[in-house]
Amino acid sequence: MPGANLTRIEAEERKDTISAPIHYTVSLDLTHGAKDFGSETTITFDAKPGSNSFLDLIANEVSEIVLNGETLDPTTAFADDRIELKNLEAHNEVTVKALCQYSNTGEGLHRSVDPSDGNIYLYSQFEVPDARRVYAVFDQPDLKAVFDFSVLAAKSWIVTSNMPAASVTDTEIVTEEGTLGEHEAETTRRWVFEPTPTMSSYLTAICAGPYAEWHTEYANEDGRTVPMAMYCRQALADAFAKDVDYLFDITKKGFAFYAKTWGVPYPYAKYDQIYVPEYNAGAMENIGMVTIRDQYVFESKVTDAYAERRVVTVLHELAHMWFGDYVTMKWWNDLWLNESFAEFTSTLATAEATEWKDAWATFSSGEKSWALRQDQLSTTHPIVAPINDLNDTYVNFDGITYAKGASVLKQLVFYVGRDKFFQGINNYLNKHAYANATLADLLAELELTSGRDLKAWSAQWLEQSGINTIATEVQENEDGTIRQLVLRQSAPAEHPVLRAHRLAVGFYNEDPATGKIVRTDQFELDVDGETTVVEAAAGKTRPALILVNDDDLTYTKLRFDDQSLKFAAENLYRFDDALARSVIWLAFWDMTRDGELPAKQFIDTSLAALATEHESTTFRYALAQISTTAWHYTAPADRAAVVEHVAAELFKLANAAEAGSDEQFQLITAYLGYGEPADEAFAANAKGLLDGSVVLEGLEIDNNFRWTIINALSTVNEIGQAEIDAELAKRETTENREFALGARAVAGTAEAKAWAWNEALNNNGLTNMQLEAVAGGFAATPRADLAEPYAEKYFEVADWIWQNKTFHMAEALLEGLYPGYADPAKLVELGDAWLDAHEHADNALKRIVRGNVEASHRTLKVRDFNAAL
Repeated sequence: MPGANLTRIEAEERKDTISAPIHYTVSLDLTHGAKDFGSETTITFDAKPGSNSFLDLIANEVSEIVLNGETLDPTTAFADDRIELKNLEAHNEVTVKALCQYSNTGEGLHRSVDPSDGNIYLYSQFEVPDARRVYAVFDQPDLKAVFDFSVLAAKSWIVTSNMPAASVTDTEIVTEEGTLGEHEAETTRRWVFEPTPTMSSYLTAICAGPYAEWHTEYANEDGRTVPMAMYCRQALADAFAKDVDYLFDITKKGFAFYAKTWGVPYPYAKYDQIYVPEYNAGAMENIGMVTIRDQYVFESKVTDAYAERRVVTVLHELAHMWFGDYVTMKWWNDLWLNESFAEFTSTLATAEATEWKDAWATFSSGEKSWALRQDQLSTTHPIVAPINDLNDTYVNFDGITYAKGASVLKQLVFYVGRDKFFQGINNYLNKHAYANATLADLLAELELTSGRDLKAWSAQWLEQSGINTIATEVQENEDGTIRQLVLRQSAPAEHPVLRAHRLAVGFYNEDPATGKIVRTDQFELDVDGETTVVEAAAGKTRPALILVNDDDLTYTKLRFDDQSLKFAAENLYRFDDALARSVIWLAFWDMTRDGELPAKQFIDTSLAALATEHESTTFRYALAQISTTAWHYTAPADRAAVVEHVAAELFKLANAAEAGSDEQFQLITAYLGYGEPADEAFAANAKGLLDGSVVLEGLEIDNNFRWTIINALSTVNEIGQAEIDAELAKRETTENREFALGARAVAGTAEAKAWAWNEALNNNGLTNMQLEAVAGGFAATPRADLAEPYAEKYFEVADWIWQNKTFHMAEALLEGLYPGYADPAKLVELGDAWLDAHEHADNALKRIVRGNVEASHRTLKVRDFNAAL
């Protein structure tokens, strides 16, 4: 990706040169055709007289550059995605006319054609630095500006942006046939939008197309009426119409919760949520117009976990209107100021303002497990991460920035007190409204309201990498009471910092009346240093289980005392509280990944608990962890038998589950991931589900689940390409094209793998989502013989991928094509050699590859641990 990077030093130098007021007038012409669009930008800005700087722009062609009345030669002024600006004056005006390119990668201005009806949909995605793919811009967060957008588009289209439309005018222009759509010529319409508030360029947005739309309004806490809208593709309109009122209601609850919690009403003129196809992320917090992946429009049954995740996502993006948009980081090292806050507060809002009351159990099982996994890689980083350039930023949208940061914020709230914490947030938002801020700015306000010195806290939690482990040590008296309860904290050698924790210790026992395991006592305390004595526990009767980090108030690994470990393993399914189960289950999983808990024990404990678990995200992650354990962590000699055992138990549990329940759906879906060649029972079950001869009462074989079955049959070569094509021909949609590509790629043949490998690397016509489907199918077949030939090829092609693909496509290929079912010893050998030879490679590339290689190191270590038992 040469020429597209921006270093922190360059950004600081440009900020020192360019100053407010900065104003953009951006005019886009979307009537050119299917490949390109016209972009004209006029920017007025102040600068140091006589200084030099540059604009960012990625364009196919620049036809005109005029700086302060002087016409510049584009062939010399425009190079390496930058426009050179020389000899600036105190007050400047520059105009740039360019022809920019639509993307099919979800970066810049993405163009998607829906095969079901031929409709064209455009949407922008500008984070981290992709506004420059659409207009000339100082593309860094601390050069905030006011933006005036106008867009020329097809008359039949809707165009939306950050602000309401000031005018919409029909034009007399008639375009050439086929330039706007795939069907016929049509007249055009110009949309002119109201000026934006002062904002960062990465938060600007444009969407255009024949979107279906719904409208309502919100009585804002400041007395204004805020218009609200939702949009989606026409092909999804019927399905989305069933959920629109619910999603409006969730959003309004979010408005009210955040305004009350932070004391700052929603600050912008409108609030749109537009569900768009082929989206790289979950959603994006563009001011006044959030874009959301349209997989969140449910045409087929989804898990309750996914339905809850949609709610959290809606509330996450809404939280960004304050954190990230209203107050924005100065540079990407404070990305956590956006993402950690949005992740923490959206979980808080979900738990306290919606029907998803177990959201913190969801967070523990899902987000926190993500953080623990990434925090134990050598590629971990502080929450406040060192960001030297844009490529560093790309790879920091990770479990540290989101999930660990949110966990640490939960700890901080408990540490300083909720009321004082949110008073500090109120002061922070008011003080830095529409401006940029840093970690120091935030801590200053929290120190004032809490009275605590947070510099030491920040140094431990935000500025140091790694995770601690807290182990429980119990000394008993002869009468069964506790003589002393000690919490022993340790840290990994590479990150030897012992942190101060404010946490709770819970005692759990059986309730004789119900047979459930319930909390019978709890102690709050500060844990600091290597050892902490729980004074309040002395003299208490020893409980069946001692749970450190009860209520999941801090961020740490846990190790149980022997008696608690045995009891929890045998009785996990009996624990009454969803969050307690999640904390214990996550600790078991962590021990399994560390080679301290036998793989078979983790599987058996988890299978038993699945029979009674109803928290959907905990259920979902347990199924995924069982799969990883069975396929990767078990001793090679035991693997086939363990996989067969797990598959049989999942099918049994699915048949025993409540008809039509979330558990039934998740169990049968998980079962379909355990197919192996020549497994006649599996093939019969999968075929029977497809043709109706195998019936689970209440289970609907809808569109998406049909493709789940087809994928399973393809894995074991029980369905061919002609049948996959025939299934697609029944209903060719954006989603079904992706399903069909994945089903072809997952087929258990060498020919299918060769096709998928070539398509993923060389078919530039694939959209980002199609590429992910092909790469995912390639790597998902659980057979070492099919993965082995690609171990060497992967490391041979990694540099080419990085040099020739955009970041998001490179990331999808480098993560998706990693042949994880190959012999881990071979992957470790090849991977370590590649890393040794790439000491000076781009840091972002090394982080992606290193993450894969270290996963193979862990697989090898844990497999060998289980083989030695």
